[in-house]
Amino acid sequence: MFWKIVGIVALVWIALAVVGALVKGLFWVLVVGAVVFGLYLLFKAMSDSDTKDVTRL
Repeated sequence: MFWKIVGIVALVWIALAVVGALVKGLFWVLVVGAVVFGLYLLFKAMSDSDTKDVTRL
């Protein structure tokens, strides 16, 4: 019974370590993606603003 509990605790510990590393890595990918997308939207909003077709809403 003791070894089952130790095994479960070890598996949970390893799973949390893997999930934590993934979240840490993917957080920065999300931040960089959001910044790039925001810059793209800003560029699209500021470029060709006077030549947009008003009827094409």
